[in-house]
Amino acid sequence: MANRVVDERIVIADTVTKLGAECAGRVVLGGSHGGVYAAYCAVKARARGVILNDAGRAKDDSGIGGGVYCQELDIPYATVETMSCRIGDGESAFRDGIISHANPLAASLGVAPGMPARKGADLMCRAALSDRPVPAYAEARTELPCPPGTRMIVLMDSASLIVDEDVGRIVVTGSHGGVPSPDPAAALRVDAHAGFFHDAGVGRDRAALGRLAPLDDRGIIAATVACMSARIGDGASIYHDGVLSHVNRTAAAAGAAAGRPARDFIDTLAGN
Repeated sequence: MANRVVDERIVIADTVTKLGAECAGRVVLGGSHGGVYAAYCAVKARARGVILNDAGRAKDDSGIGGGVYCQELDIPYATVETMSCRIGDGESAFRDGIISHANPLAASLGVAPGMPARKGADLMCRAALSDRPVPAYAEARTELPCPPGTRMIVLMDSASLIVDEDVGRIVVTGSHGGVPSPDPAAALRVDAHAGFFHDAGVGRDRAALGRLAPLDDRGIIAATVACMSARIGDGASIYHDGVLSHVNRTAAAAGAAAGRPARDFIDTLAGN
């Protein structure tokens, strides 16, 4: 679904990795998690204010990590509570979302926990448009050493960093496990051997697990790690710190189970 502009002031988006010129000078209310990389995507699009999903807050409060990032750029930022709306669904955030966190600049505009997301977005429309330059974000995408006879493991902060060459590889992403589009094909852009995601506190209607079944249909191993075990938006943390929380049938057949350290299972898949 295309991003929707409401009252000429607010942009509703399922994912902040697909923002365009429509966001300049407007408040972005997105279905993405509230980590730093997601906040960067909204800020790069010249958003006046940003509201994202707190993803259960996650390890080290990474689910609201975009708040400090935006504050340093003079941009109001808030999150909605993960159980209040469907992660990856901007319309649900707009319709059902309840504010769970606001950075100091958003709070100064009256945005507060317990408030409907739509009201928070309305208040952010009063903010001055920041003229601070946006520092380049070093895309965190790392291809781990791949000895002969093993399968490559790729760590990335966002599934949007997948490239065509990742077909057949093990993709470990910092993204939430929800499908960021009504199209099931969006669960993973390429036919990787396996895909790993963050469960973002599971969320309303178990939306943060939405990629698992479509990837089963494609014969792709898929799993999420537990919300508080790893930092969302950080592929390296998913790999090094994550503990599996939900697995699809294809993953279970390969030996995955809730409670197993993600790295142990991933390294087994790679043949390391």
